[in-house]
Amino acid sequence: MMVLTRSFREIVAERAAREPEFREALLEEAVSLLVTGDVQTGKAMLRDLINATMGFEALARATGTPSKSLMRMFGPKGNPTANKLFAVLQAVQKSEGIELTVSAAR
Repeated sequence: MMVLTRSFREIVAERAAREPEFREALLEEAVSLLVTGDVQTGKAMLRDLINATMGFEALARATGTPSKSLMRMFGPKGNPTANKLFAVLQAVQKSEGIELTVSAAR
């Protein structure tokens, strides 16, 4: 049995630091999960992305929401309002220099 020496969060952070495409894919997948109803997993992915990139302090400045409130919102029991969630998504997109678009599929 192989023992992991680093946490999953550390591995994600290291890969996110190296690969802009990975950060973009994390954001896309998190939003896709939120839209399809898997809110817990979507929030967890967003939390990991935020931790690996801009951090909650910078996000707090960008959104005007205290960092502790943001951390709670993306925690297991958090329930962000639509306004707060969209403000976070906007800030993360701006920080990453990407723009998500929505398309319909059958």
